[in-house]
Amino acid sequence: MNKRSEYALHLPEKAFTHGGKFHADDVFSAALLKLCRPDIEILRGYQVPDGFDGLVFDIGDGPFDHHAKGSPVRENGVPYAAFGLLWRELGPTLLHPDDARRFDEGFVQPLDLDDNTGCGNQLANCIMAYNPLWDSEASPDQCFDRAVEVAKELLDHKLESIRAIRRAEEEVRAALAKCRHGVVRMRRFAPWKQYLIPSKAKFVVFPSQRGGWCAQAVPAGFGTQALKVAFPRAWAGAREDELPAISGIETLRFCHAGRFLITTGTEEDAITACETAMAFGER
Repeated sequence: MNKRSEYALHLPEKAFTHGGKFHADDVFSAALLKLCRPDIEILRGYQVPDGFDGLVFDIGDGPFDHHAKGSPVRENGVPYAAFGLLWRELGPTLLHPDDARRFDEGFVQPLDLDDNTGCGNQLANCIMAYNPLWDSEASPDQCFDRAVEVAKELLDHKLESIRAIRRAEEEVRAALAKCRHGVVRMRRFAPWKQYLIPSKAKFVVFPSQRGGWCAQAVPAGFGTQALKVAFPRAWAGAREDELPAISGIETLRFCHAGRFLITTGTEEDAITACETAMAFGER
């Protein structure tokens, strides 16, 4: 984690947001603030109290509101909502700046866009489902607190998974340096896509959690299901008892119907499967 910004180090003890029905925007904003300062008190209401000395978000036309005319818009045209405005400030204190930018693109922006346009987002819909039902006497503030705890847990786990990818860089790059004929061999699984997709690697081989070995095809790019090289069509979805005869690989146990993953009994056979796939091409 990078050194926290001066702003993050001095988050106030209290924050204020709007009352009533809540959305993913104000819920994830509150969750983010609680990750940065667990003891922060989130207050809700319909008007910012006079003289309030805490942080105000999603209400009040301040730096973390987005309802006023001329509110900030990203260079790609996606308007900021409160979550995005807070993430812009606090995100680089929680993740490497490159990871913070990618998280904004993949996670924050869809929520901001939904809040600003109503375009629809399943995660936003799930958070909104925590609002009291029309015929419920539940307290909106208590429901908000519950939704914030859910969002906080989701956000915490997601950010930690991103940090884990960053921690894997040295190990994956060390394996990549020993790549032979497009196959990277790893002594254990570690998140590899961020580092191998831009490389010349076509396959990665690593021990399987279920015993034996896995080999996985490297995608052709980020955000695509296309593969640099797929495993042969004849293997895809075949039964375990059929695969050795079809492939000529004695311990080949499984080939995913999507042709991106196989499992074998030995590392040598996993590598052979990758070499065979490269020799077969699209057959």
